[in-house]
Amino acid sequence: MGYTYGLSRLCVNNNLNLNANWNNFGNSKFISKINENDSGRMAWHQGFMMKTYNNIYSKIISIENLYEAYKKARKSKSNKDYVIKFEKNLFNNLENLHNELKNLTYSPKPLETFILRDPKTRIINKSDFKDRIVHHALCNTIGPIFDKSFIYDSYANRNGKGGVVAIKRFDEFKRRVSQNGRIIKNKFKDNNYVQGYCLKADIKHYFNTVDHNILMDLIERKIKDTETIILIKIILSNFNSEINGKGMPLGNLTSQFFANIYLNELDYFIKHKLKAEYYIRYVDDFVILHKNRKQLEVWKDQIGKFLNVKLKLVLHPEKSKIIPLSQGIDFLGFRNFYHFKLLRKRNIKKMRNKIEMLKKKEIDYTSLLASYKGWEAYAKWADTYKIRRNMLEKIKQVSFRS
Repeated sequence: MGYTYGLSRLCVNNNLNLNANWNNFGNSKFISKINENDSGRMAWHQGFMMKTYNNIYSKIISIENLYEAYKKARKSKSNKDYVIKFEKNLFNNLENLHNELKNLTYSPKPLETFILRDPKTRIINKSDFKDRIVHHALCNTIGPIFDKSFIYDSYANRNGKGGVVAIKRFDEFKRRVSQNGRIIKNKFKDNNYVQGYCLKADIKHYFNTVDHNILMDLIERKIKDTETIILIKIILSNFNSEINGKGMPLGNLTSQFFANIYLNELDYFIKHKLKAEYYIRYVDDFVILHKNRKQLEVWKDQIGKFLNVKLKLVLHPEKSKIIPLSQGIDFLGFRNFYHFKLLRKRNIKKMRNKIEMLKKKEIDYTSLLASYKGWEAYAKWADTYKIRRNMLEKIKQVSFRS
């Protein structure tokens, strides 16, 4: 398939009404062909043979990859003004972006910062649409390189993973640890009083405390391409953190990806050094299940020391606890008991707040319905039939009044 025909088809498939000189674009000197045989070599690191990658920058900045990145960046945002504006002169914009990257003159725009309350208050940093295309282009190329080294039970921001899959894995682990729900003798005759414990932990101010030097060292173990390393450093530096050389903006695709690279060191420590069998991580929120509380206490201490020394991170003192499985474990939006799940109150409140926004005409009905469908798809994994039904009734009532 020729480049001209291929890109034409891509536009048709995505319902783009574009005017472009296809012949000129198809023969553009900016179309890159990558010699895949020259993309990697083997190196030794700490006694293990590791594949390293060179000459990948041309693949990152190729028009084909930038176009694929643009499609990902516009997903669910095709009606936004900034997307419509970019699409009016799409291929010139992509070609200009390619030139900036090729000539090493690319410079991202300052991040737009805003407060998000859902209901937890968070500071979100929003990148310019063009910069988001660059983020996707980078992750398209180096994402698969690193993903091969990630452990199976790392579930955030990975194809085929996600919160629902992580919860299913948690259910599997709790069955194993409790020996299929073996009941501890108790006077309450509670069939949720199963044996086993969970170390539930997260990292204090994780995104604000990631050390750039450590992160770059981890990336450069695999990526030996100088221009790619420069691009990554440019992206990292486009954030006004409280401490120089630390922190990543919450909201960037690259931050989510780099978070997995950084904490992959923790994953390997827990799985291969501590040999914890029942471990799950979702970003900086992780759990370890075990039948013995004392073993979890020992591991908690060892994990805290590892994070301090190797990654310059700190376990959250209030949110890192060892909890009996019988009490229910708060993990990924649910309180997980052996026989059932409860949706956390803040997730219910989040949906109710959206309905209030519709009442105040801060959002439209279409946006609210889209939010509800996403919320409902997740909430259905808990015992929430009545809650979901009542929530939908409220939405209908509010929309009818409007």
